[in-house]
Amino acid sequence: MTSSPARRLVVVGAGPGGYEAALAGAAAGLAVTLIERGKLGGTCLNWGCIPTKHLLATTLAVETLAAQAKQKLASGTVTPDLAAIQAKKKKLLAATHSAMAATLQKAGIRLVTANLAGVSTGVAHTAAGSETEDIPFDSLILALGSRAASFPGVKPDGQAVLGVAPVLDFTEAPESLVIVGAGAIGLEIATIFHRLGAKVTLVDAAPRLAPAEDPDVAKVVAQVMRRQGIDARPGVKVESLVTENGRARLTLAGGEVVTADKALVAIGRFAATVVPGLAECGATFADTAPNRAWLATDAALQTAPDIYAVGDCNGRVLLAHAAASQGVYAARHAAGLEKGPYAPGPIPGCYYGSPEIMRVGAVAAPGDTISEAAFVANPIAQAHADTAGFARVLWKDGKVAGITAVGHGASTMATLATVLVSQAWTREQAEALVFPHPGLDETVKAALLGEMKTKA
Repeated sequence: MTSSPARRLVVVGAGPGGYEAALAGAAAGLAVTLIERGKLGGTCLNWGCIPTKHLLATTLAVETLAAQAKQKLASGTVTPDLAAIQAKKKKLLAATHSAMAATLQKAGIRLVTANLAGVSTGVAHTAAGSETEDIPFDSLILALGSRAASFPGVKPDGQAVLGVAPVLDFTEAPESLVIVGAGAIGLEIATIFHRLGAKVTLVDAAPRLAPAEDPDVAKVVAQVMRRQGIDARPGVKVESLVTENGRARLTLAGGEVVTADKALVAIGRFAATVVPGLAECGATFADTAPNRAWLATDAALQTAPDIYAVGDCNGRVLLAHAAASQGVYAARHAAGLEKGPYAPGPIPGCYYGSPEIMRVGAVAAPGDTISEAAFVANPIAQAHADTAGFARVLWKDGKVAGITAVGHGASTMATLATVLVSQAWTREQAEALVFPHPGLDETVKAALLGEMKTKA
């Protein structure tokens, strides 16, 4: 008696969403083909999450020494070697690429290095140079990622006005850097190059820094940046950003001009969903603007029958761990192992600049019930001479509905906060939990047990 052939799963994109989808599909017994036009790991590994964290870690000593020197507890200088830092980064990324490729091979996944040229019913069309291949599928998972946003008058020109990727590859820090965009990317890169000695000017049209976060978080970020000497300007519109005489020239609304050696455009992300034939297969789009459309998905992350969209390209949550979670679910759903709707629970988000920011669940609005605690009372924050910030708990019907923190090491609290929010803890549960002392998490405990009040 012969067994039926395995169902065929084709995954497009080897970033966090596609990579995890391919492995989950193989583990579920599917015959998996993974199509990737460039490097394994996508934006996160190659031009985003991992390079920025490497640069933040390798420059941290500058800020640590400055904080202790301000307390008159230490003296001296720290001079990061940016060329050496970049060389180490390349080695780490190369090792990760090799490890990922080996894992795919061990799982029996076929890796095709090619562009997705189009889609038709049951077939993914690929092209690699003059070579083409039609790859049949029973299920298709699109993990197309996203691309850096730009607008007329504010876009990289490849000269002094740059996108994130070339800035993260600098082997020598510019003397001055203008950053347009004060979201996670802009704030983290501002921290990196301030530590490297650049004069940093950060502007954003939004009324506050970290505009997606609690307004009180933005106040702490502004306070810390002002203390560090970063010229951060929220609520400022940009008229144009161009290269002039080899330098970046930023013209603000009202006519003020700021010049710098280099400029970074970090104003968000657009979808990367221009795939011939996709609409004809039944895919729908959440935004019909040309070259910007997010793929609309149903409760099972499908954008068309047997076609899933995961990660950035569906516009739900533009975070690597969200993409990975969606990819695993989609592969298991394609294999028949998941029957219910995709319901991941609260997804944590972190900023890793200075100060760090962490948020899980809802952000408190005026009139909501909150409790909070300041980092200034935390022994670990005190020891690091870095006490700005707070942790805040949002309560709904006596249960934890959201936790936000900004300050020293706030990102390290994200897993604990995710558990508390996902399980909707009560104050009584928090009282019964023993926290280690001393520890940064004690600020979360203090916030959980703090006085309940109404947010103004």
